[in-house]
Amino acid sequence: MVNPGQPTIRRGDTGATVLRAQRALRRTPDLSVDVDGDFGPDTEAGVKRFQEGAGPTVDGIVGDETWEALPNGGPMPLLQTGSKGEVVRDLQEALIAGADSGDWPSPGEADGDFGTGTRESVEGFQNWGGVDSDGIVGDKTWAVPLHATNSTLETAVGLDWAEE
Repeated sequence: MVNPGQPTIRRGDTGATVLRAQRALRRTPDLSVDVDGDFGPDTEAGVKRFQEGAGPTVDGIVGDETWEALPNGGPMPLLQTGSKGEVVRDLQEALIAGADSGDWPSPGEADGDFGTGTRESVEGFQNWGGVDSDGIVGDKTWAVPLHATNSTLETAVGLDWAEE
């Protein structure tokens, strides 16, 4: 199970478990669900849409049956200046690929080192995506839709980086 041990959540709930469900819903993909940790009417509607197509009882509640049907809702890594590795390289490649058609600068070479060029590229991407421009790639930045491809930054980088 990709979402083991998760409690039942419903409208009115908040917190880390709601974030996990929202990330999972966006990965179905349902880009209308915000990743904000608040199980409000939009999240409930997203849960119902998912349940209608996936088979669980359509009640807007994320219980065992819905958790089992959802994809991994674990967070992507938090990336910032000083981060290193393959996930940074994959991020850089996604930013490079979109820089020509987007409105952000290229990070330069995809070298797996989150330095100044990558930070500037991330800030430009964040401005383009309408999220806080802090140069840190967290939930809100991973969830930015790539308009022309019906995907998000996290799906472009690869969900194999999502944490269990």
